[in-house]
Amino acid sequence: MDAKITLSFDANIIEKSKAYADANGISLSRLTEILLRKATFVGYQNIEDIPVASWVQTLSEGEAEYITTSRKRKNIKEEYYNSKK
Repeated sequence: MDAKITLSFDANIIEKSKAYADANGISLSRLTEILLRKATFVGYQNIEDIPVASWVQTLSEGEAEYITTSRKRKNIKEEYYNSKK
């Protein structure tokens, strides 16, 4: 289930991030979610340990391919509930 939050960033960062997300076929919200998930998934002790910079560089250089497809609401719910088990 998605929840909305309000974040404040430097305007220049927002514009660059929007362009980056658009170039990779995802929304700015999903890009932010991906980065936050990556940062919180392993349980890093401090922010310097998070390998987000290398991951973003890999993605922007084209080594990783992010494919988005439309999914049925039922499948999304099942995927969410299965991930919580």
